[in-house]
Amino acid sequence: SEELSRLLFVWMVFIGATAAYPLGEHMAFTSLLLPLRRRPAALRVITVLIRIAVIVAASLVGWGAWQQVLVGMDSRSVVLGYSNALLPLPALLSCGAIALMAVWELIQNKPIDLEHESDVE
Repeated sequence: SEELSRLLFVWMVFIGATAAYPLGEHMAFTSLLLPLRRRPAALRVITVLIRIAVIVAASLVGWGAWQQVLVGMDSRSVVLGYSNALLPLPALLSCGAIALMAVWELIQNKPIDLEHESDVE
């Protein structure tokens, strides 16, 4: 059914975003960092700011998703009867995972991979 397809699509998008983050293929901001390639001190500062921005953004989206999970727990899908909490749940899980990965990278002082190539950024 269309409803099941939509649910699976939402889950796949967020699983993909979570898998892409540690590979530097999601929220890498390489186009902003390339001009700083020869300025290591500035590059380190911007990398920290980017990681903090990722943590804040993921936390805000995760918080909003959590609110939607709570609302969805009291209602069910009309066609298939699953809990409507399942729709925002992948956003919550994905944002939590991405925020934790960004915190870990921040703690490790891991540099952003500038060799990452993208067709559109």
